[in-house]
Amino acid sequence: MNPRDTDEAEARHMTISPTGFEGLWLITPKVFNDIRGYFMEVFRKETFSEKGIEAQFHQDNESCSAKGVLRGLHFQHPPYEQGKLVRVVAGRVLDVAVDIRTKSATYGRWYSVVLDSSEKKMLYIPPGFAHGFLTLENDTIFQYKCTNPFRSEAEGCIRWNDPDIAIDWGVDAPQVSERDSRAPFFRDISNPF
Repeated sequence: MNPRDTDEAEARHMTISPTGFEGLWLITPKVFNDIRGYFMEVFRKETFSEKGIEAQFHQDNESCSAKGVLRGLHFQHPPYEQGKLVRVVAGRVLDVAVDIRTKSATYGRWYSVVLDSSEKKMLYIPPGFAHGFLTLENDTIFQYKCTNPFRSEAEGCIRWNDPDIAIDWGVDAPQVSERDSRAPFFRDISNPF
């Protein structure tokens, strides 16, 4: 193997760490910096498969938001449920996943992590979770890969400030869309999971 092949093999490295929620993984890519900028690998099927993540992505999405925007908590009903690989390209977010799988040991609990463009960590969220994020900086660019395309007839949403889930967003009055502000509470959703 020549040195270039070794460099390319190392460039594919990432660490996939458990979060305490079955199927929810925190991913730390190995970032290679030099005078030109940086390089990192975002997704490699074989590496994900080693951890039991058999994701096949069908849609990529991107949003740009001002500081204090909260998007979520969103999910899709089967058979269009979505797994998501989420990351921040610019800025910083508080990313939140809520386990809505009724037979899960962590049902009704939430996990949060700060994702930003400097550390470049990612989160893989399997189907059966509601997902949302709060932007912590202006002009935050958020990207996510989805295992199913968006279907309006399959979309579900839980109120961001649901008292039973009690997520600590760190803010009292984020900027929320009209749809998200009227979302049902967790106890009132039609839970397909």
